[in-house]
Amino acid sequence: MSKHEERLQKVIAQSGLTSRRKAEQLISDGKVKVNNKTVTEMGVKVTSDDKVEVDGVPIEKEAFVYYLLYKPRGVISSVKDDKDRKVVTDYLPGVSERVFPIGRLDYDTSGILLLTNDGEFANQLMHPSKEVNKVYVAKVKGIPHRKELSKFRKGVLSDGERLKADHAHILSSDKKKNTSIIALTLHEGKNRQVRRMFEAIDLPVIKLKREQYGVLTLHGLNAGEYRALTPKEVNQLRDMSAKL
Repeated sequence: MSKHEERLQKVIAQSGLTSRRKAEQLISDGKVKVNNKTVTEMGVKVTSDDKVEVDGVPIEKEAFVYYLLYKPRGVISSVKDDKDRKVVTDYLPGVSERVFPIGRLDYDTSGILLLTNDGEFANQLMHPSKEVNKVYVAKVKGIPHRKELSKFRKGVLSDGERLKADHAHILSSDKKKNTSIIALTLHEGKNRQVRRMFEAIDLPVIKLKREQYGVLTLHGLNAGEYRALTPKEVNQLRDMSAKL
């Protein structure tokens, strides 16, 4: 009976080393070997008998783990930083698995960030057509009219890219300080999206937090703290992204 074959990038992702997208990049960059031969083409399939190495290190399959981190401001959404700044994995001291963040939050943005070693799960949540709804709360300079915020539903242009939000409303405003606190719901995940959207209508962001990710909230956590997702929460996220 022949051994079950799987695509090389999927096997790398399932090892917990990185997401499938980044695994494909590692292959393209010539950093992956199969049975001591460098592989740079997509579509190669391997079995459990094949020896797969990334940067000279053999990969092994880990048990999958899933964590929710309340990312503080001033932290890089990465597992390492060449400038020696704080990274999100610094806040998971009790985690021995090689986890990586699902997507990212800007350096100055706080809130929910998911980390896992399950590349397939990460790929499912990050896929452009299946982005899960996220709620952001922004403190901005200025007090917008409803008409200005309604532009977000149609989309605003930023660097030639149309950025949209499903919903936006003012939570509070301070006329003396000329500031507002605004909640946005969006399912896209483009680079610096919320900040760029507010810049497009001349409302600079002072502070930004991601308060909800699908069914998940920050309830019970302080900045810098984390917890494991429950099996139910993992399944809810899987189901949610599968239906989008």
